[in-house]
Amino acid sequence: MSIEARFRLDYPGFRLDVDLVLPSTGITALFGHSGSGKTTLLRAIAGLERVRGGRLIVDDEIWQEGETFQPTHARPIGYVFQEASLFPHLSVQANLAYGQKRRMRRARGADFRSLGCDERHIIDLLGIGPLLGRMPDKLSGGERQRVAIARALLAAPRLLLMDEPLAALDPARKQEILPFLERLHEELKIPLLYVSHAPDEVARLADHLVVLARGRVLAQGPLAETLARVDLPIRLGEEAGAVLEGIVAEHDAQWHLARVELPGGGSLWVRDEGHPIGKLLRLRVLARDVSLARAEPMGSSILNHLRVTVTALAGDTHPAVMLASVSCGDQPLLARLTRRSAAALGLEVGQTLWAQVKAVAVLG
Repeated sequence: MSIEARFRLDYPGFRLDVDLVLPSTGITALFGHSGSGKTTLLRAIAGLERVRGGRLIVDDEIWQEGETFQPTHARPIGYVFQEASLFPHLSVQANLAYGQKRRMRRARGADFRSLGCDERHIIDLLGIGPLLGRMPDKLSGGERQRVAIARALLAAPRLLLMDEPLAALDPARKQEILPFLERLHEELKIPLLYVSHAPDEVARLADHLVVLARGRVLAQGPLAETLARVDLPIRLGEEAGAVLEGIVAEHDAQWHLARVELPGGGSLWVRDEGHPIGKLLRLRVLARDVSLARAEPMGSSILNHLRVTVTALAGDTHPAVMLASVSCGDQPLLARLTRRSAAALGLEVGQTLWAQVKAVAVLG
């Protein structure tokens, strides 16, 4: 099952031209700089943009093709905007009731089976039970956004759309709401399309990545392998890096560290945040925190050394610097180094080296 989306739309000075086949499970991030077409694509999927000749098929059901066009109110979607857009004169409970009414109005008598959970579980997942009696002006920005997400889910959508839901929040509120988004990711059955231009959000939440620029798709695929590509013309600068997954294999209580085993060999020491043995963790390693060496480093303060193979090379944002894509088993990494260092290493595709990983972020 999948989501097939083909849209061609012209505005003065901008053209959206995409042809996508997206997974109908997990979180797909639509990523790119401002003006790349992310929100326009999301609005076309929602039916808010009428695209002549467009095509949208969700799990074999035609939402748009030829003369067929389901209007937005008839599409089983939930839409969460940058601003929470709650009804200011209604309590949290009454705002949630609006989502329930929308579910009841839908012709097919939608229920919660598509979500894999019920109304009470949605409220618990988002931690808004204590907020039900409050008015929107008595909520923090993070609380308002959690209520907005719950309202969208209470319509029992088959597809959840989020347009930069954290963009209007300060860093503290973002950190407050991210764990709730991760819980939705783990427990909801429906697909989620998540618009963002923030690499840290994408790395933490997404399973599949679509990179957009100037209305066109530059790349798409599983998150880890797409982030590790060095051939994309879009650059993340200091945010360039890779996402890895591994299993907690050991705790070092003396130094408050945990060892995470990677598939295919190798392991990384990370800060121990109390995850149990056997827990699957997502890790992020920035290219600036990876250095390469011909021999395994000895007597270094850097704990993490991985035997890697060079898979691709490309230029970076400055002619003095380049990016190397390397792999440890099935896990990709990016390393940023100067061209002078690359020449000293005799760097080439297929070469076996040692990677020193100076810092690892645990994403959960």
